[in-house]
Order: sequence, then structure tokens, then C-alpha cells
Amino acid sequence: MKILSCLLLALVCAAGPIQAVAQTTHPNVVVIMTDDQGYGDIACHGNPIIKTPCIDRLYEESLRLTNFHVSPYCTPTRAALMTGRYPARTGAYRTSSGRTMLHRDEQTIANIFSNAGYATGMIGKWHLGDNAPHRPQDRGFQEVLWHRCGGIGQASDYYGNDYFDDTYERNGVFEQFTGYCTDIWFNEAKTFIERHQKEPFFLYLATNAPHGPYRVAPKWSEPYRDSVLWGNGANFYGMIANIDHNLGLFRKHLEELGLAKNTILVFMTDNGTSNGIPKGELPSGIFHGFNANMRGKKSTVYEGGHRVPCFIHWPAGGFDKGNDFPGLTAHLDLMPSLLDLCGIPLQKSHHPDGNSFVPNLYDSSLPSHRQHYIAQLHGGAGFTHPEEPWDTSCVCKGPWRLINGTELYDLRTDYSQKNNIAEDHPELITELRNLYEAFWKSVSPRMEPVAIDVGNPLENPSTLCSQDWYLPFGNPPWNFNSINRRVPVTGPWHIMVQQNGKYRITLRQLPKEADKPLVAQRASLTVAGKTHEVNVHNGSSHVHFTINLPAGKTELITRFLNSNEPDGGAYFTDVEFLEAQRAP
Repeated sequence: MKILSCLLLALVCAAGPIQAVAQTTHPNVVVIMTDDQGYGDIACHGNPIIKTPCIDRLYEESLRLTNFHVSPYCTPTRAALMTGRYPARTGAYRTSSGRTMLHRDEQTIANIFSNAGYATGMIGKWHLGDNAPHRPQDRGFQEVLWHRCGGIGQASDYYGNDYFDDTYERNGVFEQFTGYCTDIWFNEAKTFIERHQKEPFFLYLATNAPHGPYRVAPKWSEPYRDSVLWGNGANFYGMIANIDHNLGLFRKHLEELGLAKNTILVFMTDNGTSNGIPKGELPSGIFHGFNANMRGKKSTVYEGGHRVPCFIHWPAGGFDKGNDFPGLTAHLDLMPSLLDLCGIPLQKSHHPDGNSFVPNLYDSSLPSHRQHYIAQLHGGAGFTHPEEPWDTSCVCKGPWRLINGTELYDLRTDYSQKNNIAEDHPELITELRNLYEAFWKSVSPRMEPVAIDVGNPLENPSTLCSQDWYLPFGNPPWNFNSINRRVPVTGPWHIMVQQNGKYRITLRQLPKEADKPLVAQRASLTVAGKTHEVNVHNGSSHVHFTINLPAGKTELITRFLNSNEPDGGAYFTDVEFLEAQRAP
């Protein structure tokens, strides 16, 4: 493994060419992010079982950010990647419960690249809002192909999707596909770069794999059936093997089109592993998974929950020799760094929490671009309580990790974080706590509800899903295991009524395409401070309300009522603008 000084020497020599390329030929940018694949779920990081030859090749030909950190899970990482800002500041800091959408004033990396003349595309998993104005096509991406919700088969995704022969949404229209999800995403990515090979492009390809449910063709999972013995472990590894195969085909296509040299290709993952290490004990003498000696996994704030791979390959810029950059970096830093490499300035109105690490690649005498980083799982594992300071948090500074404000670990001597030495370093604890308190004071005022538009010409009708009920804690029904059981819970949607006028509001327990009867006697709707109620006709799959709504922000709450049973909500609700309200 080459030492950092070799990297700096190579990059200093290449500094002039990098600047010239960025200013004259506008490098393309492709960001590939996989879902729930951890640092140890790659052969080149030391995993003795998994086979990832194409990822390994990329590793050998890239700048590797070896101290790279993200959020402990999903939506927050995506929010930080898109904005360069801490997730809590953006409004998208959880995976459901109305906290997955960016505030309207947030500017995304796609907005910036689009304004700079790039073709912008998004393919795969978005998980930053399913309704206007929060969809990828509303956030700077000119071409999109994506699945809704946080995973294929979840509540707001197209009913019946199961990773094979699914229906996805292309530029606002549902379209059925043939084949496996990951194959489709990469095939569409190849089509996108073909279509835009004569102009600079920014492509964000976010696979839903290897997120559960762990489904993949047997040809990919069978090689691991006898060695990865915990629940769905072989399928998890098989999904990664399929991603690896597709990455190789995609890179080959870049080369065939003559685009590989001047394309910045980023490979990363969104959080620690979800299934790369077993949940329980296994007998000795068999493979127990690989986590690079780190403690924790997805949804924890120990190192294994947020330290992930990040490889940057760009032959025209000198990032093709397999060098390590060990400085502390985070997902927050990718937006400013990529813009820096492309010669695109940030607008003065944009205030990222991230900083470009590019100058530090050229000059090791410069102060570090990042002094510390804070990871947090707001609401705790399972979102069992409202968001609170310190809860499930980690302050990273140098080798130190402050967990929940009370546990302290020194990674130089205790990389597996087994020995809490907080009592030995009271002054350091105070320093790190002060960093967190400043962070919380800065971001917490922005942790407020983000509204979904209704009556917006960009999306009419709007289909609301129970995953966006704004509950104080816990998860609303976000999968069909809960919805098919008609769990007796409801909550408010925060909506922004865009136009005064008449609206038709349709309540369902299952999506329209399911067309199954309601299990209820009556239905009620509370919106804009008024409650409306109707009887449910036997065998009906839905009920309608036609009401006038004033423009502005309000809450919408639904209920299905049965005698002697708890009330439950309408997990799916269509809100359609019909006509403007006439002046009196």
C-alpha cells in the first residue's frame, strides 16, 4: 500500500493538468452508492469469502478515502450527499415519519450541476420524498428512473414490486421493466451516458441492493451457500456479487465510449453493513462475517455503523494509481470537493457543512479540511422516542470517538471500541461535548416538519402514504406486513395546499392498483381544522370526500372506524385539485 507522500507527490505533479481539465473539458461525474453494504463487505478490504473483482480493480485504480464517514443509516446519508449539509439541518434525518424530505430552501448538487450546464440523471433509490416538491425530478435531476419509499416493496413503492420484473417511475410515469432491479439500474445508466456522451453529465446511481429483503437470482447466491451460514447471508453476498458484475460492465461501457479518462467515478455506500455479520452467535470454526475489526453495524454510531468505503477514480486528474488519503472525511465533503474538481463555484447563498478536501491532496502542510465530524441516529434505534440531544451520537475527532456524550474510545489502541476511557480524559470529554453542543444548537431549529404539496401542477393528484405520517416517535406503517394487518394507528400528514379551491380526497387501505375492499364501517377526514365523515359501502375499495381547502400549510388526518375496534388510518390517500375557488 503506497504511503500518503507518494499520493501527494503524484497529485502535486498533476495539479496543473487537473485545473486545466476541469476548466476546459468539464469532467463527467458518476456517483455510485450501494445500500447497506459495509466497509467489510468487499474483498479488497480483507473479507476472505466474498468475491468482488470489479470493485477490487476500482480500489486499485482510485484515490481511497480511508477515514470516510457517513450517517448510520439511509436517508440522512442521502440528504448529506445531495446538499453537503448535516441531515438534521436539511429536514431529512430519519427514514420515515415525515422526516425524509428536504426543506424547500435546500439546494442539491444536482441543482448546481444543472445550472452549470450539465445533463443530470438519477437512477435507483431516492428516499428523500415521494411527492412534489421533493421528488428527484423536483430537485435538479432532469432525467430520473426510481422506486419510491426506502426500498423496493415498501408501502409507497408500486404495489407488487419484488426486485424482479418491477414497475418503476420514469420522469413521473410508471413503467414496467423485465429483469432484476440492479441490472435494470446499471443498464439504464449505460443508456444515460450514451445519450449524453457529447456533453458533460452528472449521474447519481443509487442501488437499492443489497438492502433487504435479500432477493437475488440463485446464480449469484449459490457460491456462498456453504460458507455464509447466517440468515439470508448468502443472498446478501450474492446481491453484492451482482453489483460488482454490473460495475464492471458499466466501467467497460465508459471505456468503449471513450468517456472513462475524463469521468470522475465515485463508489461509496450509505452506512455500515446490515447483514455482513450475523445477528447471533455461530459455532466456532465457521465464517463469522467480516467487519474489519470494527464494532457496530448499520443503525449504530460505533465505527462499523458509519465508516464506509469511498473510492474516487479519475484518470485525467491523476486519480488512477491506487493511493490512500487518511484524513477525516465525510459525505458532507463530497459535494464541495466534486464541484472543486469540476471548477464549479458554490453560490454565496449555499452554506454547506462540508469542505473540499482537494487542496489537502495537493499540499500536506495545509490545515486539515475537517477537524471533526458528528454522526447521529435521531430518535434512537427504532425511533423509540422524540429526537433528543446526545442520543445515539458520535463525535469524531482525530483518533477519538465520543459516544452518546459519555463513552470515549481511542482508535489508536482500541480500534474495536471495547475499552471506555472517559474517566481518564475529563478535559477531552469537555472539548468534544462542546463540539456536539454547538452542532445541536445549530441544527436543532431546522428539525421541524416538511410539508408535501397538494394542488401542485407538477403532481395532481398527490398520493400520500402512511410512511409520511408525522409521529412523535416510532415508525408509522411503512411496509405491507403492517398494512396487510391493518394496524390500528393513524397520524397527520403535513401538507401545503398550493391553491384555494375544490379538492377530491380519496381514502384507501391499500394502493389503487391492489383494488381490494375496505375493512371499515365509517371513514373520517380532518383537514384545515374541520372533520368530515362518511359511511363505507360494503365491498368498496375507497371513499371520496369533495371539499374546499384554503391555500396554506395544514395537517390532514384520516380514520377508518369500526364498532368496538381501535381506529386506523387510510394508509393511502389521494388529494386531487379539481377547480379554483370562485370569488364570492
